[in-house]
Amino acid sequence: MVNRIAIVGAGYAGMAAAVELASRGVAADVFEASRTLGGRARGVEIDGLALDNGAHILVGAYRETLRLMQLVGAPVDALQRQPLHLDFPGQFRLRAPNLPAPWHLAWALATARGLTWPERFAAVRFMRHLKNKRFRLPIDDTVATLLEHQPATLRRLLWGPLCLAALNTPPAEASAQVFAHVLRDSLAARRDASDLLLPRQDLSAVLPEPAARWIEARGGTVRRGQRIGRIAWRDDRYHLDAHGPYDQVIVAVAPQHVVRLIGGLPRLTFVTEALAAFRWQPIVTCYLRYPADVRLPAPMIGVDRGVAQWLFDRGALCGQPGVIAAVISGHGRHDELDADALAATIDGDIRRILPGLPPPAWQRVVAEKRATFACTPGLKRPWVETPLPGLLLAGDYIDGDYPATLEGAARSGVAAALSAYGRIRQPAGRQP
Repeated sequence: MVNRIAIVGAGYAGMAAAVELASRGVAADVFEASRTLGGRARGVEIDGLALDNGAHILVGAYRETLRLMQLVGAPVDALQRQPLHLDFPGQFRLRAPNLPAPWHLAWALATARGLTWPERFAAVRFMRHLKNKRFRLPIDDTVATLLEHQPATLRRLLWGPLCLAALNTPPAEASAQVFAHVLRDSLAARRDASDLLLPRQDLSAVLPEPAARWIEARGGTVRRGQRIGRIAWRDDRYHLDAHGPYDQVIVAVAPQHVVRLIGGLPRLTFVTEALAAFRWQPIVTCYLRYPADVRLPAPMIGVDRGVAQWLFDRGALCGQPGVIAAVISGHGRHDELDADALAATIDGDIRRILPGLPPPAWQRVVAEKRATFACTPGLKRPWVETPLPGLLLAGDYIDGDYPATLEGAARSGVAAALSAYGRIRQPAGRQP
């Protein structure tokens, strides 16, 4: 009977897999190279503050992430839920009221500040056009091509920022089909699907840490500081360096580390070739600490024509008065700036919104150079199951409707766990 399962990687995908297995009575061993859980969405400590290696937001459509959080007893106040609210101070503001779908979106567009009536009608027509096509495009072109007939203001202040935030890829390069999936499941779905869920704790505390406690209480293990170098097949079982044997392994590391782990195994050409074709996009987060009385107009605001796209008031969200997190998705002119120059440029962007701002006491730049894959048209992405029995993949890069998001990671982890669970009563011993 197949019953020993290892999971390599304790990010959102790996922990989702371990939770799903534990919920079905299967205790897995999770191996994580770091002492901190969460992978590329984890907490970091800077000058005594619990921050993140990169700011992320969730939306109400993230059903698997929210289900897992509830299952493991994540703190109920870990996320601040608010109706869709996009605010570029002095330029654009869109707020969705508490009305049933689709009236919430219609009202939000009809009352959006910074748009003319023709621009509002153009946005409504665009969403109706996608809905009439059931959000399936005949050709997966770029988002820029999809939006070419939309007014410039909408491209700059609505669709473009949404594309960058969701796909972490500029509209000129991003997949129109994946962007359509995002719009389908958020703006065009039930009213609360478009809600913004802003983390009030560091990202490790949102799901991975509560999940670890829940898993260990049910017989599983979470082994921190345990870097796995290679997965091998010997005597009809998988071996992880000196650990094992295991009947099944879920590889839930970042995609750029997958080939190192599985390189000695046969019949995985499609996986290795697909990952070799990936291009990468960064996420840069700059933290600036101002006096405690400094506040943004809202917990999350956009920056028009700034080097950063979004600003988060961590005083309003996390009880860290005066700390502002500036987030930059994808490549851009910031790539040429060192940390001090980047922080100074972002400080200037913030001063356009808050004139007379005193200088920050300190600033820190955290850059994830390979935060996500570039979500481009027609990109071939591997699925959770591989040609090798019991060798499964999980991560935000796995083939599916979503780009590289926390929800995409969670869904892949659940899918891998369900596949592993389905094999538990099958005969073991097939050799790769």
